[in-house]
Amino acid sequence: MKQYENDNRFYFEITQRIPGTLGRAGIIHTPHGDIKTPAFIAVGTTGKVRFVPMEDLHEIQGQAMLSNGFHLRSISQEIAEDGGLAQWSGWNGPTITDSGGFQIMSLGSGLGKVVSMEREKNVINADPKDRLAHVLEDGVQFCDPFTGEDDFIGPEESMQIQCRIGADVHMAYDELTSLADSYEYNIEALARTERWALRSIEEHKKHCDDLGYHQSLYGVLQGGRWEDLRRSTAKKFAAMEFDGYGLGGAFLKESLGDILCWCCEELPENKPRHLLGLSHPDDILIGVEMGADTFDCVAPTREARHGKIYTRNGPFNLAKFADSMEPLDIGCDCPTCRAGWTRGQLRMLWKSEYNEIRQQYYHLASQHNLRFIIRLTEEARAAILNGCFKEYKERFLRAYYPSRYQ
Repeated sequence: MKQYENDNRFYFEITQRIPGTLGRAGIIHTPHGDIKTPAFIAVGTTGKVRFVPMEDLHEIQGQAMLSNGFHLRSISQEIAEDGGLAQWSGWNGPTITDSGGFQIMSLGSGLGKVVSMEREKNVINADPKDRLAHVLEDGVQFCDPFTGEDDFIGPEESMQIQCRIGADVHMAYDELTSLADSYEYNIEALARTERWALRSIEEHKKHCDDLGYHQSLYGVLQGGRWEDLRRSTAKKFAAMEFDGYGLGGAFLKESLGDILCWCCEELPENKPRHLLGLSHPDDILIGVEMGADTFDCVAPTREARHGKIYTRNGPFNLAKFADSMEPLDIGCDCPTCRAGWTRGQLRMLWKSEYNEIRQQYYHLASQHNLRFIIRLTEEARAAILNGCFKEYKERFLRAYYPSRYQ
């Protein structure tokens, strides 16, 4: 078994704080290496980041990779036999897995269809007769979209799957509610998530050292948009044997800062916190200020595939830049920009009728967008260490969202 630099230990150290806020810079030490925080974690759902090979992920200075327990479930034993996710994937650095609960819930048990983010009345849940997943006390009954067969996953199997996959950090099994769910339903679902958390901890203890290095467990906080629920569950999770915390749930953008504040004020300061599934720059900077340490989302690569390119002066869509000789983003240090690719050239690749050429575009654009968000967290960390985070945040947001931040 390969020996890693941290001698099989997981712990978090805070190196600097943002005065007057919950934000901090730190280092998460894992058996497969360190993560300097704040940090954006690239999503490799099936153990690889789409269109960004591992050597390129290292080149754009990715620090860790997050994969999906549900999507790797069928090959989890193969991954275990190969020494765990870091080795099996070829990444050979820190890794995280989520429980797959979001993917199961998204089959229709509790995720509302978001018609509009402006008003709650425009957020609706799927009709019960159309749902492919149903929450029970022991777990979730669902129709597997890959096989069409009825299936079931509860906290115990989720922990077994993740321990076979062998990431450095796992997420406890939880029930994700939607923006359309009532306060009363959130009380019920949150109590169930808290019971599942205890079951996750007990099962995780049985298998967390099976691959020869210690695998850690984060509890995932829910509670919707209600302060009393968020604070209550944060206090309960703080008393449980978790190594860190996932900050989850369906967030309205305007309430993100408040919700993170409610959670992080109640959580122990000496354990890391991961904000699940958000990557827009304003969300990340608010998250940093409110105490989140790491972030993940598929948006940078997904939006790249649809022609959306991130720049210091805000995103743009390549559809408008036929024959343009403008650089993607002046001053960007990603491999795509260093090679001199222009907006017009990338648009031509993107619109090609040949699949191989479009695949080249996906690679070039994906590594650019990923590097942009990774660099954002690097700069936020540097600003914290230099005592100028608030100034950096204001300057960045004014440039990226000129119509919103003046």
